Amino acid sequence: MLTQEQAVEIKVLARQGYGIKAIARELGLSRNTVRKYLRAERTRPRYTPRCPRPTKLDPYKPYLQERIDAARPRWIPATVLLREIQSRGYAGGISQLKAYLAPFKRQPEEPLVRFETAPGQQMQVDFTIIRRGRHPLKAFVATLGYSRASFVRFSDREDSDAWLEGLRAAFAYFGGVPEQALFDNASAIILERDAYGEGEHRWHPRLAALAEEYGFCPKVCRPYRAKTKGKVERFNRYLKESFVTPLAATLKSAGLPLDVATANAHIGPWLEEVAQQRIHGTTGVKPVLRLAEERLRLLPLPARSTAPAPVPGLRPGQTLPHESLQHPLSVYDQLLEGVA
Repeated sequence: MLTQEQAVEIKVLARQGYGIKAIARELGLSRNTVRKYLRAERTRPRYTPRCPRPTKLDPYKPYLQERIDAARPRWIPATVLLREIQSRGYAGGISQLKAYLAPFKRQPEEPLVRFETAPGQQMQVDFTIIRRGRHPLKAFVATLGYSRASFVRFSDREDSDAWLEGLRAAFAYFGGVPEQALFDNASAIILERDAYGEGEHRWHPRLAALAEEYGFCPKVCRPYRAKTKGKVERFNRYLKESFVTPLAATLKSAGLPLDVATANAHIGPWLEEVAQQRIHGTTGVKPVLRLAEERLRLLPLPARSTAPAPVPGLRPGQTLPHESLQHPLSVYDQLLEGVA
């Protein structure tokens, strides 16, 4: 009985051109033994790879590839694509979808570390860039620290008016005012850090007036520490991947652009039906449920506040439904009909 090492050596020497006699002499074996092994090796059956078995996902792969290509260089999450193909008849689960998408997906970013705040204590505020250039698209985003409920207002500018309009609309949408509003160091927010001592900043006069009118205390992140606003930063990514990118991909396929008016016309239903209804990855609770609790701790709105309509489709202070709703493709179909 040959050892595994001897069998490998016979195979290697034969591939190198050695004859049976030379191999037998080299390894100290009989020629019959070498001949027997090589004959068995030649007659051993060769197995060809099996054809992959058909899956429930196969009919939807061309559609998925189209969506992936249309969204590049961004990425549409598997949960969004799952809702889309389910509306087209897909009856499988998300596991095989994720397995199919894995080779196309970019590496995930480093997770953010967040701290928790009490109900009504803090709202994190940011402007996130959707698109630069001649036709910019930006989004004012406000996220309540406890409930993770968020408000979004799209704009083509990021000046003082855009910040103040966004704040007023966010307070109206949430139905109250938190104790603190946390910003980054934008010039429309803060003019000079520590101007009157450590932590005593010189605020933009219009922001200071708004803070006095609504009764909140403005706060800013330390320089180069924008990730202090981890809750709103995380939502910014979710907004782009789950709302902006799928919508832009749909419009791109139809040869249409995504502009400020179109984005604002459809952000309200998405916030109500998808964003506030999702199970939040950190809290494990739908934001809409914790928002009902947090509203009880918010400061009341000024008696004569002149807040603009916060989002089409949502009334100021409206209590959102608790049932989980999906984001169907009919939303995009209605959009295309409205733009055509």
